[in-house]
Amino acid sequence: MFVSGLVSVLLFFHATGVEAFMVTTKNPNVRAKENEGADLYCTPSADFGADARVEWKFRDMKGSTTYVIFDGKPTTLYEGRVTKFDGMLRFSKVLRKDNGQYQCEVSNKQYVGDVNVNLTVLVPPSVPMCRIPTSVTTGHRVLLSCHDAEGSPSPTYKWYKDKTPLPENPSQFPAFKNYTYKINPLSGNLEFPSALVIDTGDYSCEAMNDAGPVQRCQAVRMEVRNINTGGIVAGVIVALLALALLCFGLWYAHRKGYMPKKSESKPKPSVVYQPTSESGDEEDVSFICIFPLITSLRLLFFLAFSFKEYFFHLMFV
Repeated sequence: MFVSGLVSVLLFFHATGVEAFMVTTKNPNVRAKENEGADLYCTPSADFGADARVEWKFRDMKGSTTYVIFDGKPTTLYEGRVTKFDGMLRFSKVLRKDNGQYQCEVSNKQYVGDVNVNLTVLVPPSVPMCRIPTSVTTGHRVLLSCHDAEGSPSPTYKWYKDKTPLPENPSQFPAFKNYTYKINPLSGNLEFPSALVIDTGDYSCEAMNDAGPVQRCQAVRMEVRNINTGGIVAGVIVALLALALLCFGLWYAHRKGYMPKKSESKPKPSVVYQPTSESGDEEDVSFICIFPLITSLRLLFFLAFSFKEYFFHLMFV
């Protein structure tokens, strides 16, 4: 008898389109301007009964959960700003920290049901913080960043060069086909994997969302310069020539006797010693010349290794 009655109830709910012990909301996504009011709706089905317990929880954007309504009253964090009504949670004013998901949980002695409501607090973007280098060397990776921490929802970003908007995919536009940059409109990063001279220009960035006017940072000029390899190599060659002349001068002065020799101490009578030789002085002169020469050659090899990517870029790009 009980089973047949339960089946009849279930058939009734199915036929009428009413489901048992359900919690619903008429607006699962609420948007409100900062410092203005907002209503979050929560409607339990009648079978929960008049004495059903209703609690509200809040989960912020970082995943931390706190109670808003507990035991029928606002918690300390929400006192004076939140009021609970039948089927509704009312904010007298919302703050940007209220961004997140609210869960309305309804329960009686046997059943529990819940529904989630997302609250987006609308905050216009502020002037974004832009990091743009002023001097860059060709062939190097360069990253320009743009970020606004105030806007809600999170702003998207657009970059400009010389007041011209940069398309996200430059290869699809004839005017930008020679550019190799990459733009992330969500993070605000503008990346040059290998900077070119044509990337020189005045760069600025816009932050935008649907809560207020667009904001742009001040333009900063980025200069991309070629590596002055000719000047570096010429400087090293001049240094080597000067070193060679110095070594020759030292050797010549030593051979002519213009340089003082090492002082010779008088040996003790009981010690047998060999005649002094000038080879020690010659070795000193050789060391003075050879050590800087080896260091200069190492510097040349280092420069060649450092600039190999740049030379490859000039030859094949």
